[in-house]
Formats: sequence, structure tokens, C-alpha cells
Amino acid sequence: MLPTPRIPHSLGAVALGLSAAFALAPAHADERQCTGSMARVTVDNVRVPEGARCTLDGTRIEGNLKIERGATLQARSIRVGGNIQAEGARQVSVAGRSSVGGNVQIKQGGGASIRRVDVGGDIQLEDNVHQLAVQDNRVGGNIQVFQNRGGAYIAGNVVDGNLQCKENRPAPRGGGNHVDGNREDQCRQL
Repeated sequence: MLPTPRIPHSLGAVALGLSAAFALAPAHADERQCTGSMARVTVDNVRVPEGARCTLDGTRIEGNLKIERGATLQARSIRVGGNIQAEGARQVSVAGRSSVGGNVQIKQGGGASIRRVDVGGDIQLEDNVHQLAVQDNRVGGNIQVFQNRGGAYIAGNVVDGNLQCKENRPAPRGGGNHVDGNREDQCRQL
């Protein structure tokens, strides 16, 4: 009969220490669901579920804000550390001296209004069917408005990158934008 191998005491302590370290590791960031209103609170991430209506006023979001299909967001004076992402949303409105550390991406939805927002990355509006407004924003990246069908008004923005508009019907209107990069295609005159 062969003797059972023994694990030295120091290895057992290391294994126990590693399992304790993994048990204390932080969990993934919490996600808060918004189906009514949120005021001046600080949260990790916010999700507006399918078909819901959400009003944010003075809310601080450390991570991302996601708006799902058929949902409506009305946001004022919010701070988002990450991105605002909407796909198939009914309406997205962000205004009132808000700030977004990352991008604002609104795709395949209804309408959108982004007014007086400081955006660290890009504003991307793509394949939406109702009126869009991008007005009086400071944008660290690009403003990209592609393949929208409800009309777009783009005015008074300060853009560090490019102002790009393609395949929108009707063509975007507006003006008074300060663009450090290029004004391209349908936005050449804006």
C-alpha cells in the first residue's frame, strides 16, 4: 500500500488564502432599473427596460446608461461616467447641463434630443425615424448622423472631431457649429 501524499502546511495556507481572496473580490457593478424617476442619487449603471418610461434629474451614473427597445428617457442635469446607449428606444432626451464621459449612441429608434451636454466621446445617431436635435453641445469626438428619416437639426455645437452626415432624408439643417475636424457630406454647410 502506497502512503497518501501530504500537502505541506504552507501550501495549504496559500490555497486557503487564495480562496479567501477570490471570495472577497468585488462583484460586477450593480445595475439599477429605472421605470419611474430617479433624482439626485449616485448609482453604478442604469437600465431603462423595454417599453418603460424613465425620468432622471440630477442623477449620477458611474458606468453606463442603457435604454431598451420602445423605452423613453427624459434626463436633465445628469452625469454619466461611461456611455449612453439606446437601440430601438422610442424617445431619448438628454439636456440641462448634463455630461457623458464616453459616447452617446442612439440607433434604430424613434426620436432624440441632445441639448447642452458635454460629451467626452462621440454622438452617434443612426437609422432613427423621428425628429432629432443635436444642439449647443461640447463634443470631444465626432458627431455622426447617418441614415435617419425624421429630419435632424444640428446647431451651435463645439466639436473637437468631425461633423459627419450621410444618407439622411431629409438632409440635416442647422448651423453655427464650430468644428475642429472636417464637415462632411450633408453637414458640409452646417
